[in-house]
Amino acid sequence: MPSQPLKVIIIGAGPAGYTAGIYAARAELKPLLFSGQQPGGQLMWTTVVENFPGFPDGVYGSELMEERMKKQAEKFGTKIIAENIVSVDLSSRPFKLVSSSGVEYQTESLIVATGASAIWMNVPGEEQYKGKGISVCATCDGFFFKGKEVAVVGGGDAAMEEALDLAKFASKVTVLVRSDKLKASVAMQEKAKAEPKINFVWNSSVKEVFGDGTKVTNAKVLNLQTNEESEMKFDGIFPAIGHKPNTEMFVDQLELDGHGYIVCKGRSSETNIPGVFAAGDVTDPRYRQAITSAGSGCMAAMDVERWLRE
Repeated sequence: MPSQPLKVIIIGAGPAGYTAGIYAARAELKPLLFSGQQPGGQLMWTTVVENFPGFPDGVYGSELMEERMKKQAEKFGTKIIAENIVSVDLSSRPFKLVSSSGVEYQTESLIVATGASAIWMNVPGEEQYKGKGISVCATCDGFFFKGKEVAVVGGGDAAMEEALDLAKFASKVTVLVRSDKLKASVAMQEKAKAEPKINFVWNSSVKEVFGDGTKVTNAKVLNLQTNEESEMKFDGIFPAIGHKPNTEMFVDQLELDGHGYIVCKGRSSETNIPGVFAAGDVTDPRYRQAITSAGSGCMAAMDVERWLRE
């Protein structure tokens, strides 16, 4: 265990975590950032990111995270440890954190930027084609499916939003729904059903994804009523069955909303515990964009600096 409590520890290495590291390091807080075993957040599953400001020709998600943000954070003095934090004790000060190697760390303040994980279909072929036709962000990747046929998996508001976003580009959007009705709000249902490019296949789920090695080509679809299987041609598949915030460690410690997202005070990054701040998708069930996450990481670092000073 380090002999003295650190000024700030950051958990998470997505756009929020790295941006918090950049700002905290420039404020000479000597931040320690735990990136986990798979740093980079959900951008590591995307191909070319075309809507991040400053990259008019686009940038690969992995390049943006590993070659740009990570290096910039390190340049200003953020120390990065490629381990997970496995437990946190926020009941007393300094806060205590234990890493996956069993080392205990103490810190005066904490920035939680652990993100949210997309809920995947967990079917054969999915892992192979993540970022090669399988995406969980129509806003990010819809443009790449211009004139192509895509599927959206899900029946809630998120699925309808994905389908409507994709209809701007794709020639056909097939929504695969597990039941015989949608769970989405009436307003979202009406919008989706009014879009001529969107059609619905009821009582259905994806059983397997196929491709040519570089991209998705089709999928095996199961009718849940008849147990009949059929193959359907898709150039892309967008699972929209929800996101799960990575907040398991903070249950009964930080205030969470009904879906497990960390609740912040007003427009700040402050949580219900003084000295603990949160940023990125772990606080945001609505926007979930790299740029909004980066902005909230900046806010968290500035809030930490003010809190430590005061």
